[in-house]
Amino acid sequence: MEIRPTTDQDLDVFVDTLHAAFGRFPQPPAEGGGFWWSALEMDRNLLATTADGRPVGTAGAYSFELTLPGEILVPAAGVTTVGVVPSHRRQGVLSAMMRHQLTALRARGEFLSVLLATEAVIYRRFGYGPATYTERLTVPRHKAALAQPRARTTADASATGSDTGSDTGSVEVLRRAECGEILEEVYDRYRRTQPGALSRPHRWWSLGAGQPPVAPAPRYVVVHRDADGVPDGYASYSIGEPDTLTVDETIATDDAVFTALARFLLGHDLVTQVVFKHFPPEHPLRWQLTDFRAGQVSDNTDWLWVRLLDIPRALTARGWSTDGELVLDVDDPFLGEHSRYLLTVRDTKADCVPTDREPDLSLDVSDLGSIYLGGTTPSTLVRAGHIQAHRPAAATLADALFRAERPPHCLHWF
Repeated sequence: MEIRPTTDQDLDVFVDTLHAAFGRFPQPPAEGGGFWWSALEMDRNLLATTADGRPVGTAGAYSFELTLPGEILVPAAGVTTVGVVPSHRRQGVLSAMMRHQLTALRARGEFLSVLLATEAVIYRRFGYGPATYTERLTVPRHKAALAQPRARTTADASATGSDTGSDTGSVEVLRRAECGEILEEVYDRYRRTQPGALSRPHRWWSLGAGQPPVAPAPRYVVVHRDADGVPDGYASYSIGEPDTLTVDETIATDDAVFTALARFLLGHDLVTQVVFKHFPPEHPLRWQLTDFRAGQVSDNTDWLWVRLLDIPRALTARGWSTDGELVLDVDDPFLGEHSRYLLTVRDTKADCVPTDREPDLSLDVSDLGSIYLGGTTPSTLVRAGHIQAHRPAAATLADALFRAERPPHCLHWF
């Protein structure tokens, strides 16, 4: 078997092999849209072939920016299009491609890779851990009233936009085809402050690659503008049977804007329920409903998985919320590596160096990926039996250190 980089001339073979791996056929794009694979970066993809040249496996990567705690933007490889045709599964093809890919990413100087996992049991063995989560929120229309906020009228709340009653902006409804530039600009502002968010490169929008609203499928978009008329939020939605308004995503630069968009969506006439299909866990909207039980949560699942390729670089790249020291003993069985690091945090910055001190925590590199963005607490993984705490206070300190300023969330599909 050979694993080789692809070129633009390999696009059709690459796409056909990937579809064969999933037992599917390429589908034409929605009206006015592009093929989801049109944004592939062919110089970053791999093709596995047999000795006689038959393609049997694919793996690719996109070039993204990932927002870390502390509103820090770093490059991240978005691993994608991973598949092996059914006739060659369980023969080491996938492991060989993943090892080849991780080696190539390191050679490019990248220290983080991320992916969306089709199956949760596959990627942990390659060092990836679930790091952000998402869920579906369904609200019956007749129970969708929002309560009057009890904490309001303070100058600080108005200044920060955290007061749900302080919105002085406006909303308007546009068709997706009318507001592509608005969506791109507002999303870019949002993702720069949201831990766990990925960039959406301009070529994705221009090619219509991805899912709505990146793909220009027929959608209505409610756009929020601030008091000066500048767009600062949007929600993409459609109405289908049985009289359900489904929201692709809601993007807002602060809580007041999100509340204004939610109020519009929940107040839409001639629908029986509103479904937010990609909703951030721990979001306060359920608390804003007059009937707390009206918001029904379902499909709570993992979304973005994270893999650290260079642990010291990754740990010193993100921001930190408190001071402290931890010795991390990290095992990376897939790459055959085992290292111990002293993590020292002072004034939101970290230093991470090899050490031979006794460890505070022993963990797999996939567990380090899970806690990296602050979406999973180390103490949870200690209780689950995945991380070993060598002293009683170690997990508590790790929880405080790795906590993000707000829960990480990723909306981007790739």
